Amino acid sequence: MQTIDRPISQREDALVIAGRTFHSRLITGTGKYRNFDQMRASIDASGCEMITVAVRRVQTQAPGHEGLAEAIDWQKIWMLPNTAGCQTAEDAIRVARLGREMAKLLGQEDNNFVKLEVIPDAKYLLPDPIGTLEAAEQLVKEGFAVLPYINADPLLAQRLEAVGCATVMPLGSPIGSGQGIRNLANIQIIIENANIPVIVDAGIGAPSEAAQAMELGADALLINTAIAQAHQPDLMATAMRQAATAGRLAYQAGRIPVKAYASASSPLTGRITS
Repeated sequence: MQTIDRPISQREDALVIAGRTFHSRLITGTGKYRNFDQMRASIDASGCEMITVAVRRVQTQAPGHEGLAEAIDWQKIWMLPNTAGCQTAEDAIRVARLGREMAKLLGQEDNNFVKLEVIPDAKYLLPDPIGTLEAAEQLVKEGFAVLPYINADPLLAQRLEAVGCATVMPLGSPIGSGQGIRNLANIQIIIENANIPVIVDAGIGAPSEAAQAMELGADALLINTAIAQAHQPDLMATAMRQAATAGRLAYQAGRIPVKAYASASSPLTGRITS
């Protein structure tokens, strides 16, 4: 894994997923970049240690993905294969198995991670809760570390944790929409009740929104489109990295309570009265 200089407090504040330790709380993707040079520069600027790869696009050598597997140093970056494009649980299970084999071929013999996506809805790209749960149950039985992409549904998040998922990944808003965190209350409930990492995935468009998610107490973020489609992706990757860090530190620091009235910053004692 790549080593990035950080303050001691950040090095100690590690993210652990399925027993694997990550020091970055920002996960990025590989899609929608204009070229591989931009992708590599952005991945480096983001400081991320894990990136998600659509198994189907690599397997079929889809346009823009030819050579993707060779474009990244998999000795430094942990692969998160994803089942993007799968509309049923059965399809997602099959593609997850392909993803595990792909990771092995690229030198990550112990990589059982999978980002589980079951999305039958072509217009809004909203995940199927029933299909996701069915696929998760089977993949956990097969030894996968399952990271399921879900609507911000607190009850579904609890069910997925109960069947053994490694994380839950509620969407902030629809994939690639840049609408930000539209499900704030539900994501807060998920975070408060989860005993596994909560990764906010999809919809984040600006660093302020990334910081907001981390300030809520999210354990990590997955951001792709907002970086890849920015005018200068590497600069946006840097901004998202810093926002994730700032949001995490703010959450740990503990914000002041919101009040309906003013509260003087200076003490009233010792005032000059004459």
